[in-house]
Amino acid sequence: MIDFTNKSVMIAGAGKSGIAAAKLLSESHAVITIYDANAKNLLTEDSVREKLGDSFDGRIVLGGDPLEFMEKPDYCILSPGVPIDLPFVTAFKEAGVKVIGEIELGFCFSKGRIVAVTGTNGKTTTTALTGHILEKAFGNTMIAGNIGIPYTEQVKKTDDSSYTVAEVSSFQLDTTDSFRPDVSMILNITPDHLDRHHTMENYIDAKFKVTRNQYAGDICVLNYEDEILRERSKSLMPKVVWFSSKRELEEGLFVKDGRIVFADHGTITPICDTDKLKIIGEHNHENAMAAIACALYFKVPLDVLREALYTFEPVEHRIEYVETVRGVKYYNDSKGTNPDASIKAVNAMTTPTYLIGGGYDKNSEYDEWIESFNGKIKCLLLMGQTREKIAACAEKHGFKDYRFVESMEEAVKYCAEHAQPGETVLLSPCCASWGMFKDYEERGRIFKDLVRAL
Repeated sequence: MIDFTNKSVMIAGAGKSGIAAAKLLSESHAVITIYDANAKNLLTEDSVREKLGDSFDGRIVLGGDPLEFMEKPDYCILSPGVPIDLPFVTAFKEAGVKVIGEIELGFCFSKGRIVAVTGTNGKTTTTALTGHILEKAFGNTMIAGNIGIPYTEQVKKTDDSSYTVAEVSSFQLDTTDSFRPDVSMILNITPDHLDRHHTMENYIDAKFKVTRNQYAGDICVLNYEDEILRERSKSLMPKVVWFSSKRELEEGLFVKDGRIVFADHGTITPICDTDKLKIIGEHNHENAMAAIACALYFKVPLDVLREALYTFEPVEHRIEYVETVRGVKYYNDSKGTNPDASIKAVNAMTTPTYLIGGGYDKNSEYDEWIESFNGKIKCLLLMGQTREKIAACAEKHGFKDYRFVESMEEAVKYCAEHAQPGETVLLSPCCASWGMFKDYEERGRIFKDLVRAL
């Protein structure tokens, strides 16, 4: 554990992660400056201080260049939304400043067993499910990270008997150094966030940082159907536990005759029936298998594991059933922010579907998404920055049943007027929410409110 007493620390970013980091370091008697570029002028010093509480006596700087107002600090803590290639970050590194992220900072204070869940898609559901299982089995379990609860907020509750399940993004892993989970999971890797990482190789490298400090006695849970994961697994230190939704494995977890089973040294153990899970779709069977692998590593009793799997409720904004209105089912998959995630949502639908998509452009390609429609999508309603790009891709693949809408309200209204009983309306945008909404959560909540008002 690092002694931060009287150390000069600059925290970049005054969002949830930055505030939690500042509170933790304040209790450790560091000398703190919180900096936020505040590009949209949404913050004031008073609003930031209100979140920090009366005991915070550090400095708050909104706007400007840290190189102009900040003498060389001992540490710079980056929030996940702060790119690591900003000029002040580069200058700090060159000057010998220790630059780390909020996950790394939290690890310096964390106790007990740690599970880290990453991958392009499925992280939040798997994190929540794993936490649900461990809480049922052992109690004293925290979930944290990219799921919306800062790691540095939860570490204060940990002790030697606790379990922490952290959802960690590529942005967060980019700024780790000594972070070491007992169990790491990489659920899948498909192109995403290339606007930030620039190349696919950089993105893959960031994801695999979750494994770099693991020991031989730790485990790394991987999806056997991901070619990138199979190739990279050859050089890993921890034991690899595989899962597959497509084939039977000699060792690992797979689906057979409607059941998830575990193969271990020639013994096949049935774990659960897939039709009794409340989370739908093949991709959610994969998420469940990853969580099961972790539970088996920690020796969760099978009856407890099975009960936890069957009682777990779907996570908000992840193929979340909203309501049936005049015979039409509505699903909210606002977290479907890239093609791979949205393909999984489309595949999970079993009736003719009106699909609402479009949003902020993360330099994604939409060909596979359009191809996945396979006669199931009756109409694609497009909004946001990417709508022309997606429409051009749809035309290229011979899909012409799309229309532009200016708002979520217009999209829901059109669906309500045209969808027939027995059909489905799915919000799965395939794009980020920025530009039209604060985040994917706001987008999903607005969709649900509109549906419930029909």
